[in-house]
Amino acid sequence: MSVKDEIPAIFLDKISPKGLEYIQKTKDFVNDWCIPADQLYHDQISLEPSKRWKSTPEVTGKLKAKAKELGLWNMFLSKHYPEGPGFTNLEYGLMAGYLGRSFCAPEATNTNAPDTGNMELLAKYGTPWHKEKYLKPLLNGDIRSAFLMTERGTSSSNALNISCSAKKNAKGNYVINGLKWFASGAGDPRTTVWLVMCKTDDNPDAPYRNHTVLVLDAKKALASGRAKNLRPLDVFGYDDAPHGHCEIEFNDYEVDAEEMKNVVLADVGRGFELIQSRLGPGRIHHCMRLIGAGEFALIRVQHRANHRMIFGKPLMRWESYLNQFAQFKIDIQKCRLLVLNAAHKIDISDAKGAQQEIAMAKIETPRTILKVLDWGIQMFGAEGVSNDVELARMYAHARTLRIADGPDEAHLGQLARQEMKKYKEADKFFERHAAQQAKIAKL
Repeated sequence: MSVKDEIPAIFLDKISPKGLEYIQKTKDFVNDWCIPADQLYHDQISLEPSKRWKSTPEVTGKLKAKAKELGLWNMFLSKHYPEGPGFTNLEYGLMAGYLGRSFCAPEATNTNAPDTGNMELLAKYGTPWHKEKYLKPLLNGDIRSAFLMTERGTSSSNALNISCSAKKNAKGNYVINGLKWFASGAGDPRTTVWLVMCKTDDNPDAPYRNHTVLVLDAKKALASGRAKNLRPLDVFGYDDAPHGHCEIEFNDYEVDAEEMKNVVLADVGRGFELIQSRLGPGRIHHCMRLIGAGEFALIRVQHRANHRMIFGKPLMRWESYLNQFAQFKIDIQKCRLLVLNAAHKIDISDAKGAQQEIAMAKIETPRTILKVLDWGIQMFGAEGVSNDVELARMYAHARTLRIADGPDEAHLGQLARQEMKKYKEADKFFERHAAQQAKIAKL
């Protein structure tokens, strides 16, 4: 089926001819190359602890070469950035819907988190030095990166609670102390740069100016012994090697004088602004990939239902199955419309202007896709909770995204507060309503 037939009609005229071509190329690449490579990827990860975190699956490099050959590279970096291929967030959102069907596809096209958000920050706020040292090799897929924000024992969804400190010593160099965890990507042997959210001031009168994003040479920090990768954290039992979600400890790590020249991203005190800029489009990317996962789950279940015999007839002929399948198609389409609307709103305004739309998409999509995946697992029975099919791993990832980039509760609260600001409009509406009633009564 052509992607043109799968794009919601309301958005079709907003897609450029180039965008349409590359959405189709993305779908074909995922179906023909990435999904068939997924099992091989996992098979190539060493089970030996001493090697598991020191090498990457060989198939990844081959997929990257194919993606570059097809021009499917860095599609996430929107037309606002000269370093990107010039797609809109809406166009990339549609591509991400196909990328989410495969475990390998995001890395194969250099559109995987957390690199996408880090590259966007470096492209938007980085100095020429940052761009040459880190952005260029990241864009080429030569290195990986990690974003160190979340902290143990605090509500990290509110960035004002971040306490990992960076204080200047007598030499004028930052000394970093604190514990970061769930630093995705920090386990990869190719990870060369960390973007670290640190508290650099403690001014109660300007709480949103107390944090700064620092750009650290990861290998130099680890070699010092003052920054330690303590362990990879499991996510529902998955360690996600070699990528990893790691716990990083800073113990009087001093940024040397040479690195101090370029350690601050943007300016001191702009950390809160930077992470908000980073998370907006990233949430859209996550949601569209989740929709792809949900669609793949339905394809997987449909294939099983075509062949699974239940009391003498295939599962696909049972009314209860058909009704639930149809309902989930509707639910996924609702999420698709929410996410694409948010992506388009970012295109015509910016992430801040699309805050409400992003929140709605981020709340609803993981919840809905979790239900789809849970049903898919049920349709497979015991096989569904194993790794013989992809559903258990997809479920773990989808469940995590109800917390990552802000938990449901944070987004619901934000959305509610924005809506409550309009409460006076409700009073005015019913005041006009009462006045009009009185006028009509006199006719």
